[in-house]
Amino acid sequence: MATVLSVSGSPSPTSRTTRLLRHVDARLTAHGHRVVPFEVRSLPAEALLTADTSHPELARAVELFARADGVVIGTPVYKAAYSGLLKTLLDVLPQYALAGKTVLPLATGGSAAHVLAVDYALRPVLASMGAEHITQGWFVLDRHIAVREDGSTAVERETDVLLTPVVDAFAAALDRHTGTNAEPAARAALTG
Repeated sequence: MATVLSVSGSPSPTSRTTRLLRHVDARLTAHGHRVVPFEVRSLPAEALLTADTSHPELARAVELFARADGVVIGTPVYKAAYSGLLKTLLDVLPQYALAGKTVLPLATGGSAAHVLAVDYALRPVLASMGAEHITQGWFVLDRHIAVREDGSTAVERETDVLLTPVVDAFAAALDRHTGTNAEPAARAALTG
């Protein structure tokens, strides 16, 4: 079982990005991984903006990244890039905070015109932080993420059909990287 840190870079308390991440988290949990949800907006603003890594909450965030085998990074797209909130956190983390990790970048936005933000804005910064393997990212239109009457999340069916293999590929990459969910003979060979 790999540990996955699922990071929402949305500043909104009613974030569709966060809802999408929790949807992805459920799929990763079904794959047998332990998922730790994390919302950047929960960090104290002053400590984050002043890069006060001695602050207990920022120190905890750095530790969550250090302990994770994989990281899912989700962000809304603003002005053709990832959120400033996410950028602030990434700036506070150690330079190689993603070293040795498998990373899945996800983005949400109001227009398909922002679809390239995953590859041209987010992926380069994740690579610069030492991510060992960045799997195929994915962009989801806001309007394809809805809230049901009971408060649960509904991802539009066609979007979910396209997102599923992306999440499954990330889970498989995690399995290969950590040696989890391997067949018994393969696991014995790895430890052997």
